[in-house]
Amino acid sequence: MKELQIGGLVSFTTIDYPGKLAAVLFLVGCPLKCAYCSNAHLIPVGEGEYDPEKTFEWLKSRVGKLEGVVFSGGEALMQADVTIEYMKRVKDLGFSIGLHTNGFYPDLLKKCVDIVDWIGLDFKATKQHYKDLTGIDIAYDRMIESLQYWVSTGHDLEVRTTCDPRYVSKDDLLEIAEISSKMGVKNFAVQKYNPYNECDCHQTNAEQREQFFNDDELKQKIESLFESVVWRNN
Repeated sequence: MKELQIGGLVSFTTIDYPGKLAAVLFLVGCPLKCAYCSNAHLIPVGEGEYDPEKTFEWLKSRVGKLEGVVFSGGEALMQADVTIEYMKRVKDLGFSIGLHTNGFYPDLLKKCVDIVDWIGLDFKATKQHYKDLTGIDIAYDRMIESLQYWVSTGHDLEVRTTCDPRYVSKDDLLEIAEISSKMGVKNFAVQKYNPYNECDCHQTNAEQREQFFNDDELKQKIESLFESVVWRNN
């Protein structure tokens, strides 16, 4: 059986799994090529930096100290059944399981519904701009399928949009929020785009990146659509 490829680990976080003290495992591999990717080193599939069995033994030592473990990436579900089996082992230790996902694998999401307790799903752009941002034609439709399914389960969910002004306008953000609300999403997060490399820094400026957070009318409209809205302006 293949071993899980783990490319990074955060031993303690209060922000990656809302309401829980958690660790984060960053898994190798992603089918998308997002323009603003902050973990581009995880995209190529190769050997992970962390031994999965040693990591599991470390997680055992965190029982009673942490409440949850988040599987992130890359795209954690790209490793398919290897990820799902590892999630199950971690859940059997007593942890709540969180998943950060771009929604590209709805069929795999359905397979882990009894294991995963909460997901943070990236709704990256409007359909018109999704391919420009992700490089993949079918990414939008697959994300929507994943979102529809997860809402139907009643499991905890946060939909988040990172506002890269090259691909998301204020009108786009409102459209994304309205679509999410109509689908039954209750928790929404607006995330500031922070350039991760020097090339990106020259393509946007601070005012463009802040515009989503300085428009009170936009904020009121979005907040009226959900039970909870988080503005991550950092």
